[in-house]
Amino acid sequence: MGIISWIILGLIAGAIAKLIIPGKDPGGIIVTIVIGIIGAVVGGYIGTLLGFGKATGLNLHSLVIAVAGSIILLLIYRMFARRI
Repeated sequence: MGIISWIILGLIAGAIAKLIIPGKDPGGIIVTIVIGIIGAVVGGYIGTLLGFGKATGLNLHSLVIAVAGSIILLLIYRMFARRI
């Protein structure tokens, strides 16, 4: 996937993760995009390790993996942000 595809997938995944797990997070839309992009990478890595496949493009399978990774990353981010 190209960098533009990762950014678009991350934006969508971050927005969906934020809808699934609403709440106040510091950083706003920029942090949501970054969490989405990194979440897509994390989701692809974990999905590959577990045998679900990896994020390969802008398709439903990749979006589900990216959203799952974004949710995991958002929960971790909130745990650390609460402590600070």
